[in-house]
Amino acid sequence: MKASELREQSTPELQERLRNLRDEWFRLRFQQVSRPLPNPLRIREVRKDIARIHTLLSEREAAEAAEAGK
Repeated sequence: MKASELREQSTPELQERLRNLRDEWFRLRFQQVSRPLPNPLRIREVRKDIARIHTLLSEREAAEAAEAGK
């Protein structure tokens, strides 16, 4: 998922997507141990999406803190 697509989403939508991606990441790691994955690169994609969402959420928190400090 592109960062531009994520920026268009609201904070609650990003938090929900983050929960879903964490669940998917957990399932993929579990499946990887028990059997070969059909698409092993999906783990990397999910991790990067999780990092992108964390970055956007922290940017929004910093912006809110700056607005509150004015």
